[in-house]
This record gives sequence, C-alpha cells and structure tokens, in this order.
Amino acid sequence: MGQRMKKVIALLTAGVMSVGMLAGCGSSAPASSDSAATTAASEAGSAAAPGDITIGVSIWSSTDVLGSQCKKIVDKAANALGVKTTWVDQGHVSEQVTASVEQLCAAGVQGIIICNSADSEMTSAIQTCDANKVYLAQFFRIISKENSPEVYQAACDSQYYVGAVHEDEVTNGYTLVNLLLDHGDRNIGLEAWTVGDATFQLRWQGYQQAIEEWNKANPSDQATLSEPVYANTSSEEGAAAAMSLYNSIPGMDALIVAGGGGDPLVGSIGAFANAGLTGKIDVVSTDFLDDLADQLKSGGMFAESGGHFCDPLFAFLMVYNAVQGKYVKDAGTFGFEIMFPYLYVSSPDDYANYEKYFVDADPYTDEEIVEMAGYSFDDLNKAATSLSIDDVISRHS
Repeated sequence: MGQRMKKVIALLTAGVMSVGMLAGCGSSAPASSDSAATTAASEAGSAAAPGDITIGVSIWSSTDVLGSQCKKIVDKAANALGVKTTWVDQGHVSEQVTASVEQLCAAGVQGIIICNSADSEMTSAIQTCDANKVYLAQFFRIISKENSPEVYQAACDSQYYVGAVHEDEVTNGYTLVNLLLDHGDRNIGLEAWTVGDATFQLRWQGYQQAIEEWNKANPSDQATLSEPVYANTSSEEGAAAAMSLYNSIPGMDALIVAGGGGDPLVGSIGAFANAGLTGKIDVVSTDFLDDLADQLKSGGMFAESGGHFCDPLFAFLMVYNAVQGKYVKDAGTFGFEIMFPYLYVSSPDDYANYEKYFVDADPYTDEEIVEMAGYSFDDLNKAATSLSIDDVISRHS
C-alpha cells in the first residue's frame, strides 16, 4: 500500500467512521404531508409538552434514496417522543425553499428543520421564523460566516435560529479525489447538481485542493479535474451529464458525482452500463445507493464517502429541546453546531456492515432516542460525533 493511500486511510479511520449518507438534493416538486397542525408557535423559552409539539421538515425530497432515509429516522424519533411532524418537499429551488418555511409556519408548527440550498435563502427563513416565533435549525447545511456574513449575522441576531448539523465538506471532497488519484486515475470528470449550492462549493474546494497538491508533488504525472457539469436532481439529467463528460474528456478514467440525493448517480451509472463502460470508469460519490453492494462488486461504483442520514435526527432533537425551553442559545451567538464525521466504503464487506446496522435496522432504538432527547447539548454532540458501525454494534450486541 502506497504512502498516500496509508495517509488517506489514516485520515478516514481517525475521523470518518460515521456511517450513511450526505446531503444531496432531491427531485420532488413542492408537496407536503401533514401529520397534523397544532397550536400556534411557542414563545421563546417557554415549555411545551411533547404531545403539543409539531416540528416541520423542509427537505429537497422525502422520497429519493437519501431523503427517504432521512424521513424514516425523523419519523421514528417523532413517534418515540410523541411529537407530530409536517413535511414539505421543496426540490432545492430557492423560491420553493423559502415558501416551504412560510407554509410550515402557517401550519402552526413550533419548530422547523431545513435542508436549504443556498445561504441566501436563510435570510428569509430566519425572518419568517422570527415573525412567527418558530425555532429553526439546519441539517446537512451551515451558514458560511466567511462567504455570507450578513446571513450569518442574521442567525446570530435571531433568538429562534437554533443552529446547524453538517459535515466537513472540504474534507469529503479532498478524500474522494485522493482515493481516485491513488488508484491511478488522472482524467476526472465532475458532475454537480445545482449552480451556487453552498455544499457543492465546499466539496469542489476539496476536489481542487487534492488535484493541486497532487500536481505540485508530481510534475511529470499531472491530473486534471473538469469544470462541473450540472445534472440537477434527476436520473435522466445525471445520465446525460455523465455521457457529456465522457465524450468531451479525452481518456476520462473517473467520474465524481458530487451529490443530488442519489438519482443523478443512478442515472450516471446506468448510462455507463448501457455504453459498456461499467468498471472502466471509476465512479465515486457522496450519495449511498440501495444496491451499493452490487455496484461495488460489478465495478459500477469504485467508492463512497459521505456523512450520515442521521443529521436531520440530531437537528430534530435540537429543535425539540429548543421548543421546550431546554436549549437556549446565548444572545448574539450563532447557536448550537454539530459536525458529523465521515464514512468510507470501498468494498462489499464494508457495505455489508453498513447495511446490517443502518439500513436493515435503525442505528437507534426508540428507547435510545428518548434518552438522547433528554441529553444536554454537549452530551448530544458527543453522541452524534461518536456514531459509527462499531458504536452501534457495541450498543446492540
């Protein structure tokens, strides 16, 4: 094993042994499924009994590969805690993202968790929640203090903005490209989902960092990374983007599908299969597939690197505690932040353990969710950042 690969594996084993899926996007048009609407939004700091709480979820899609996993774990938590949920699918279209917050507030929720697309959308989301006295937390996203200082300040100024659950997107992108480079790939195509998406921008930064470091260290063995081709959130557009990259990049030997909720990845893999390219193009992504084990065996996928579909679970628990007056952020501060570590899967054996403990079974029992709901934020943060296959095995063995 080369020194670069050892370095990558050391990085992964030190910080990426949380399992599941990262924030992608989805393909659904706006649609809501209401469990029920309850009382008007609570006053800041006031307590509410669990049975009187409705928490809204604004998500790109509650039905694609990643979104359905998110819905499953959040609904499980809601049932365990006796909380109602209201879901709105907004397709990561900015106007629909901001409208979803208005829709949820109008339904009488006391809290909202949101996977927005761009930082700019959060200004309206925060203003709407402030006006309706509704608590708000992000999942798979965090407002950038550096790139969006005014939006970040709005979050700090709001007593209803609770915080964010997210991943280290730059490390995610950096890791994926290093895995390809260490495997011998040099001509890498890049498939993105939405222009300007904050999460993609950070992943792209990691991709570029890895390429730049490699080329500086290997002047006679240069690697290239294409400009992104955008596939939005559909399998058809994913297929078209993959073949467009293949036809335009001489000697293309790898493809990064940066995200999109899973559907663009399905389309890309299918397009390569139809063209007889399975196993000839190393495909990596941040969206886990239902048939990932088979794709790893066939060569349809080379590797996955991602965060976790439990991000929204912990955002849900943060808002749940804020509604009850238990999590109160200091005035003028950004709020509570959880950063999930990452998982790396590159073999059927890796995926078998993930599937056993995170797909076929839930990583948390109802009793464990109820217990975590009573944690202090520091303890909740520790629980989130320690989540891994080994952690689940030790708890359930």
